[in-house]
Amino acid sequence: MRVLITVEYYGKNYAGWQRQKNALAVQQVLEEKLGLILQTKVVLVASGRTDRGVHALRQKAHFDYEGFFPVKKMAYAVNTTLPDDIRVLEAIEVPSDLHAQYSAKRKTYLYKMYVSRTLHPVKNLLSAQISYDDVDFDKMQEACKDLIGTHDFAAFAATGSHVKNTVRTVFDASLRREGEDIEFEITGNGFLYNMVRIAVGTLVWIGIGKLPVTAVQDMLLTGDRKKGGKTLPPHGLYLKDVFYEDLSSLPLE
Repeated sequence: MRVLITVEYYGKNYAGWQRQKNALAVQQVLEEKLGLILQTKVVLVASGRTDRGVHALRQKAHFDYEGFFPVKKMAYAVNTTLPDDIRVLEAIEVPSDLHAQYSAKRKTYLYKMYVSRTLHPVKNLLSAQISYDDVDFDKMQEACKDLIGTHDFAAFAATGSHVKNTVRTVFDASLRREGEDIEFEITGNGFLYNMVRIAVGTLVWIGIGKLPVTAVQDMLLTGDRKKGGKTLPPHGLYLKDVFYEDLSSLPLE
């Protein structure tokens, strides 16, 4: 049978999701602990990799299992063995043709930041500091709307990325502000390497006046990465959720 798990993790202590030869990754920890509980080798296939330092609120991954351990008890059992910065929130049996990566219809990312000349040690664990007195939030919101739609996002890919098709569809992109805290949320059918961090970095540079409010449009039109802002750091980024066809009718065991 195929099991789909939902995972939350704090990424600071890991070299990203994907198993590495010379560094500890979230995938390795989960595979080893699940294998211990289920008494079999577990190979996880995730909805997508997250980079070093990036967090996940609802990462999805599947694995195939031929044993008799009840699916509804897997999350609780493996959580008793996991470090405090990784938890399996849910495990469900899904159809054998559901693929955690290729069956995903939408993904939502969240980026948290705060505008302050002073670094806040606690807040800075989970949000990126924007070291300015203030930003023009209205201009950021105006430019944010330009991300929505089907575009060639080549200018939003990290230098050295070798993906052939850089066209993606963004279904929604929005900004919220409360005091000095700003959250950027974006939902799309897929994302290029560093696309979210480049997008939010560009919005920030618009907000602080380093770029015109048309910068997102200019990047989409020209494909020129140099027309955008800096890539913001990974510790403010969260994989918020991954969406498939309706799974609500599936049994939990």
